[in-house]
Amino acid sequence: MDNSNVKKKMNLKEKSQLKWGYFFIAPAIIGLICFSFGPMLFSLGISFTKWDVITAKEFVGLDNYKALFHDPLFFKSLKVTLYYTLLSVPLITCIPLLTAMLLNTKIKGISIFRAIFYVPSIVPIVASAAVWMYIYNPMYGLLNSILKALGLHTHNFIFSETGAVPSLAVMALWAAGNTVVIYLAGLQGVSRQLYEAAEIDGAGAIARFFHITVPMMTPIIFYNFVMAIINSMQIFTQAYIMTDGGPANATFFYSLMVYRTAFKQSRMGYSAAMSWIFFIIIAVLTLLVFKSQKKWVVYENGD
Repeated sequence: MDNSNVKKKMNLKEKSQLKWGYFFIAPAIIGLICFSFGPMLFSLGISFTKWDVITAKEFVGLDNYKALFHDPLFFKSLKVTLYYTLLSVPLITCIPLLTAMLLNTKIKGISIFRAIFYVPSIVPIVASAAVWMYIYNPMYGLLNSILKALGLHTHNFIFSETGAVPSLAVMALWAAGNTVVIYLAGLQGVSRQLYEAAEIDGAGAIARFFHITVPMMTPIIFYNFVMAIINSMQIFTQAYIMTDGGPANATFFYSLMVYRTAFKQSRMGYSAAMSWIFFIIIAVLTLLVFKSQKKWVVYENGD
């Protein structure tokens, strides 16, 4: 058979496969454009307007962005959000790694323990919030009941200005089962030969952890670290249900301020401007973390 005919048939087959490929990914692309990129562009447009949904939009230029930097609640919400992020990110990055190491041991019934640690992460946030409101209740909550039984001082937890954000950070740790599973998968990929060689050289458990486990797990730690920052910065549901931003705006997170501004005060343009400022802040933080990976993330190919 002529080589040119073979090439033509191959090209026709490749074009046919390409068309079918585009056909099958079309719903995902259309959904991304309609439900992600479309609303983003729309919000960018209305961020330059004064709009309450009912009346016509009024173009105000950069006034919404300028007003943000004179709004004390803007800085308050940003400060509270960053404080929560600083508390929760180390917790949900480090402790799940230690938990995954315990779950990586070969003992009878280990799969049951793995399921127990994972289940809280699939519980709806609203249901989790209801459970933790009972746990943190200062009058009859589970934690204060335990503290009373031990003869210790009780606390107000989420009803305290100083304890509200740390309490929510601990709650975030409870639902970090998906992070534990990711770490567990990574630990099972670490070669046993490395540990055996270290044991022969006389390295103890702590030395093996810091010189083998941590370096080999840094790509996964990096991924979980980035996701923890992004998710922590966007906290909303817990504060909306459990504290409504209180007490005394102690849990007045940035996302909660965006919601109130848009749907309670009907200031859609101002809320959109807040959202885009927040997008830039998260993007900058993520970029800084990506820049830092060259100094501490170890890849197997040496990059």
